[in-house]
Amino acid sequence: MLRRHEFIEESRKQWSSESAFVASMAAAAVGLGNLWRFPYIMGENGGGAFVVAYLTALIVVVMPIMILEVAAGRLSEGSTVGTYRQVGRFGTFYGWFVVLVTVAITSYYLVITGWTLGYAVDSVRGELRVFDEFTSGYNSLWFFIATTVLAAIVLARDVTAIETLSKLLMPALVAVVLFLVFQASQTPGWGEAKDFFFQVDWSRLWSGQLWGFAFGQAFYTLAIGQGYLVTYGSFIPRKTHLPRACLTVAGVETSIALLAGWMIFPFVFSFGLEPGQGSALAFETLPRVFDQLPGGGWLAALFFGLFFAAAFTSSLAGLKVVTAAVAEEFRLRNGTAVAIVTGVMLVLGTASALSFTPLEWRIAGEPVLDVIDRVAGGDVIIFSGVTGAALLCWFIPPHRIRTVLGTANRWWEWRVYLVGRYLPVLVVVWALIVFARNQI
Repeated sequence: MLRRHEFIEESRKQWSSESAFVASMAAAAVGLGNLWRFPYIMGENGGGAFVVAYLTALIVVVMPIMILEVAAGRLSEGSTVGTYRQVGRFGTFYGWFVVLVTVAITSYYLVITGWTLGYAVDSVRGELRVFDEFTSGYNSLWFFIATTVLAAIVLARDVTAIETLSKLLMPALVAVVLFLVFQASQTPGWGEAKDFFFQVDWSRLWSGQLWGFAFGQAFYTLAIGQGYLVTYGSFIPRKTHLPRACLTVAGVETSIALLAGWMIFPFVFSFGLEPGQGSALAFETLPRVFDQLPGGGWLAALFFGLFFAAAFTSSLAGLKVVTAAVAEEFRLRNGTAVAIVTGVMLVLGTASALSFTPLEWRIAGEPVLDVIDRVAGGDVIIFSGVTGAALLCWFIPPHRIRTVLGTANRWWEWRVYLVGRYLPVLVVVWALIVFARNQI
């Protein structure tokens, strides 16, 4: 067990620069949230109407909360639990709640990361299969275990390991995605995909369910309410212009999410597939795509290799949130904390992995993984993000946040506090209205 000063010295290794923070934070959130989750959530929620709701939520509400969470981490230079402890005893409980949410999300996230690893391996072997064939055995379980162990090995080092991976792999992934979007533009389904994106059924914007999914995806895209931003912000260099860095990260993440939609849906319509088929959308569509393209085998290996890298850095980010909290709160060395967290993930993630094997583990007829994603990746992170913003804005004086924003522009402070203070009130009012309508 470490003494206080030894723990601080070991755990407070910062990103080397603002650009390193941006690259690492973008890589942490770009992963599956954009390439896997955004297209399938969009496909299930009506296309264009969902995009309008998603972008509105992102710009008006989610961006200020993102800046607030990173600023809070920079202010405390501690883990998620240590950061929220600043607001009092309830803040400590909330900090651990965030860690538990991240545990739940990361446990199934590692399973999907394992799918990308499996597809990368199959691509290299020239045996790329559609999703039902890939999961006909126990691939989902074996690749989940392999991914979790590999993540533990990388995380046992320090943040520079994540930083190096991010700088090298992100540009290559974006290049491959852009190439696939170009290929998609040549398909007969391109016109139908354009209609799916741009023809908005405005009546759907009156649906509370649509806005719930849009806010859930926006919170998921920018990793709100999950401890990522607080933890990564605690390693940010002091000279960083925080709003500029956050805007850059948000712009990259949102662009990749939209490009993923343009990459997937033209092929979905070209092959006559159903856009609302759920979490297997990308893994069902892309093998068919590569089978049709000249040199598709090599391209598949490159794409799924980079897809795995993007998902893997996101998994590392989730694990970093949890290990940072465990190490700091219990004064453990990084290696010990990593070992404990890895064991927990192997136990919890097995349920999600087995839901896509011949055992077909289900909850109320739905795969365990899908249930956890829908609950933890939707309503729970919205509640978590809104609650965290309220705690930070009502209990931490504005001037303290101002000192770590890295800019003299008071407009940012005003916007962050306007959203953080009054969004929770609006959410409570909205919930009461919905409850009252259901009683009538």
